[in-house]
Amino acid sequence: MGAAAAGGLPALSVARLLEASARAHAGRPALAWDGGRLRHDELDARASALARSLDARGIRPGHRVAIVLPNGWQFVVAVLGALKAGATVAPLDPLLKTGERADILADLQPAAVLETAPAEGAVWPTRDPRGPALVLYTSGSTGRPKGAVLSHEAVASAIRSWAEPVMALEPGDVVLAALPLSHSYGLNGALLAPLLAGATVRLVERFVPGTVADVLQGEGVTVFPGVATMFRRLLDDDRFAGGPTLRLALSGAAPCPWDLAREWRARTGVRILRGYGMTELFRPISYLAADAVDLPDAIGRAVPGVELRIVDEAGRVLPPGEVGELLIRSPAAMDGYLDADDDTRAVLAAGWFRTGDLASVTAAGWVRIVGRKRERILRGGYSVFPPEVESVLLAHPEVAEAAVVGVPHPELGEEVAAFVALRPGARASGDDLTAYCRDRLAAFKYPRRVTLVAALPRSATGKVLKAELTLPRSTAE
Repeated sequence: MGAAAAGGLPALSVARLLEASARAHAGRPALAWDGGRLRHDELDARASALARSLDARGIRPGHRVAIVLPNGWQFVVAVLGALKAGATVAPLDPLLKTGERADILADLQPAAVLETAPAEGAVWPTRDPRGPALVLYTSGSTGRPKGAVLSHEAVASAIRSWAEPVMALEPGDVVLAALPLSHSYGLNGALLAPLLAGATVRLVERFVPGTVADVLQGEGVTVFPGVATMFRRLLDDDRFAGGPTLRLALSGAAPCPWDLAREWRARTGVRILRGYGMTELFRPISYLAADAVDLPDAIGRAVPGVELRIVDEAGRVLPPGEVGELLIRSPAAMDGYLDADDDTRAVLAAGWFRTGDLASVTAAGWVRIVGRKRERILRGGYSVFPPEVESVLLAHPEVAEAAVVGVPHPELGEEVAAFVALRPGARASGDDLTAYCRDRLAAFKYPRRVTLVAALPRSATGKVLKAELTLPRSTAE
């Protein structure tokens, strides 16, 4: 797993890192929510009390502890308390269906499942861990979820990177936590990094545009990590008036269209820092808070300490500007998938993680994602990359969401198909959207099939679940 200190223990414990921050910022607010708040020292004491409770229940360093709780102070105490007990923490989305949850628990084999977080009692000192810090399950958008195992060193590197330089957090910041904290993006950017910086985390149990609009307007929020669908729904909500104290927004988990980022900035005066990451890597590519540039088709550069490669099918490194598979080497990378050596070997080699994404990198380091290697559509011998078609559809004034996939075709091999959700009150037809794309894309790229849907199926972090998109039977045959 990660680098070890004498006696086989990790050289760095995430719990100790956060504990030191709690001492440094003891009297400052750590968590705020409707009807309550906790200071950093109070949060640390409750986490220590939970660690004592876990010890009394037989939880020992290295045991796996699953946490199934919604966004709230109880979730935070459960994560920190389990880390203090030396356990390996696996936060699970409480919205998982029974069968989904059962599959993950069968894979994880936890020593305990926390669905409540008792937090009273005497302070319990942090115990040395004897295992990894986290097991984070992938979203399963392209297959069965797998548990990414992250060492204490990897998690510490990731949250330090988020706190500075990505977000440039300071103790006076208030970070809105409307993302699911059970997922890597929310856990890192909306919780652990702010706590490390001594900032305040404003908890929101679930994203509701009107509720979040009120919080942004009146509660001193300075940083808003979100996903593209959150920004879109806020812009479409009559109650949203920006945020008078907001200085920064971040987008992750799913692509943020340039037109959306531009519209958000025009309305709020606040920039969206677009980035790229995945459960196995946290956020290795991002615009940084201090960056002066903003390129429409880029998603930032490698954060400090991260290396990038673009390789061809034979694994040869390609020069700047060439399109190939993106490989990443990062100190925040997972050690591997839980009890899945074959899956691990398929993506990790000599420290390099194979993302499965097709990308190009300029000589200056700016990264442009072209599409998923597995999602590339081969239409009559031509390659079509869904993000390019999706960006054209999203530029249509009546389109709220768009997803493009390849569907079987008897002569061409694959045909380009689009699934589109319209904005409220819009009347565009599928034929209208096909014509719109035909005027803006090469003949082999524009979608011949456009299906209008009420909404695209998405994961809790906003990632489109393309495997769930199916054509109406009459057009699929």
